[in-house]
Amino acid sequence: MIIEPGELLAKIDSPADLRQLSEDQLLQVCQELRQFIIDNVSIYGGHFGASLGVVELTVALHYVFNTPYDQLVWDVGHQAYGHKILTGRRDAFHTNRKLNGISGFPKRKESEYDTFGVGHSSTSISAALGMAVASQYKQELDRHHIAVIGDGSMTAGMAFEALNHAGATDADLLVVLNDNCMSIDPNVGALKEYLTDITTSRTYNKVRDEIWNILGKISKFGPNAQQIASKVESGIKATLLKQSNLFESLKFRYFGPIDGHDVHHLAMVLNDLKKIPGPKILHCVTVKGKGFALAEKEQTKWHAPGLFDKVTGEIYKVHHTTPQPPKYQDVFGHTLLEMAEQNPKIFGVTPAMPSGSSMNIMMKAMPDRALDVGIAEQHAVTFSAGLATQGLVPFCNIYSSFMQRGYDQVVHDVCLQNLHVVFCLDRAGFAGADGQTHHGSYDIAYMRCIPNMVVSSPMNEQELRNLMFTASQDGMGPFTIRYPRGEGVMPAWRTPLELIEVGKGRTIQEGEEVAVLTIGHIGNYVVDVCKNLKLDGLRPGHFDMRFAKPLDEKLLHHIFQKYDKVLTVEDGCLQGGFGSAVLEFMADHGYQAQVKRLGIPDVIVEHGSQLELHRLCGFDPEGIERAVREMMDVAVRV
Repeated sequence: MIIEPGELLAKIDSPADLRQLSEDQLLQVCQELRQFIIDNVSIYGGHFGASLGVVELTVALHYVFNTPYDQLVWDVGHQAYGHKILTGRRDAFHTNRKLNGISGFPKRKESEYDTFGVGHSSTSISAALGMAVASQYKQELDRHHIAVIGDGSMTAGMAFEALNHAGATDADLLVVLNDNCMSIDPNVGALKEYLTDITTSRTYNKVRDEIWNILGKISKFGPNAQQIASKVESGIKATLLKQSNLFESLKFRYFGPIDGHDVHHLAMVLNDLKKIPGPKILHCVTVKGKGFALAEKEQTKWHAPGLFDKVTGEIYKVHHTTPQPPKYQDVFGHTLLEMAEQNPKIFGVTPAMPSGSSMNIMMKAMPDRALDVGIAEQHAVTFSAGLATQGLVPFCNIYSSFMQRGYDQVVHDVCLQNLHVVFCLDRAGFAGADGQTHHGSYDIAYMRCIPNMVVSSPMNEQELRNLMFTASQDGMGPFTIRYPRGEGVMPAWRTPLELIEVGKGRTIQEGEEVAVLTIGHIGNYVVDVCKNLKLDGLRPGHFDMRFAKPLDEKLLHHIFQKYDKVLTVEDGCLQGGFGSAVLEFMADHGYQAQVKRLGIPDVIVEHGSQLELHRLCGFDPEGIERAVREMMDVAVRV
């Protein structure tokens, strides 16, 4: 089903078409754009509330600025659906996040309007500043550079580093702060409180509006008058808010807060700001989910709700007649609370993903022991290290791809000091429709090369619980547990907590000729493959290694002494991953065997469902069975 756009939106194939409209028509464009997003996401899925909240801002930016010559950087891509629709991808928007369709995030190779790829937050100011400095160097002095950043993204250290640098330059940089008090979950921290103070000070806002009007009226008398008015405005900010303005202390000209849903006022203000040189910030107050009442009311729930009825707001869910396995993240959340109730040393830490990681379960029950530190992965790791120095056991829960942002801290602040921090890496392996910026492809490789680190992955829910329990024990050091997005395989998952010997694998079945070595949930594919092969009288061995570091050397000696063909399977990168660890063991101990590795190849893999991506890389059930049959020199069943 292809969604038909409204009358004006149907004529907009690029921002140049938008700029042909009168300002009076912008309100209708916003209404049609918002409805087009609602219609498409309700049927095809995707992120929802963030893009609805910036419809007016998106229209105003493309109307005022000469994009793509003027460079617009989004932070993060959840906000960019309206941008994609206005920049030539309207008719392909129904393919959003589907295999071979358009990406759910800005992507440079997809469009010249996507000036910077953004799947992770807090990069826009740095990127836009780099573009602005490059434009200065190339003498493109008529070029504007705009970074649109949410107040959640502004909590990351990288954003402050960029503000600090930009303020010391004369680069033509406009930072648009989209302030809705939300990232995916409600924002936390001092910056949130500071922005709330600004936006709720009635006295300041009243005087600010008057000063803005004065600025407009006296600007015709020359720059000196405008400079005087600017100084008066700055003094009022400091006096009425009883503090200096954070952004102006970083040498940014600060404007706002203004209503981010008044498209006409936004266009007027942006036109004025085009004429002001140097770094400046426009503070826009918006509502995430604007225009869809339920999304405005329950913003976390409607961040990415899945398919839904746009009239009733019913979110479609599959109803099963039998008990179903839980999501791994929920097993983590419930198990962490269960262990924390028994062990007062356990703390939970997450960088702004309490609902995504299910840390919110413990946060609700034990708010003093489960902490959201904001979008700040580096801080989350070192904060956890600080907790560990005092004898506590922090479970630092971070998506695998986000963990990359805190890697230096894992090395220097945790592993070099051999501190007891447990890293629970959600979304390990292919993340599905979120695509290349969110795939957890590299964590086995980047964790197993660090001294003192244990690297493990459960094959099912019981194994996840037992690994968490094992990792919590006194005397442990740095410990990584990786698990995928989505459901496990055990409806009856609340099993007793049991210790696992660190570095000890499991024999799923002994066999002949070929040994299949797996790590993590992907081993369940092999269980099914072995059942199929048994129908043809084939019986490969299957071993769930559980640990990529330390390896179960006793089990590996047995495997290489018995089997002359070894197949490794992992939902992670082949270079430096689990299969590489097995090859290293074979070489170090002088074994000779035919080894084939299945996993994520050395390419950037796009978005699609997890099974589609597994199939694309050859380690779906059919691909695994094909590999086993080829190694056994047995024909593949047709």
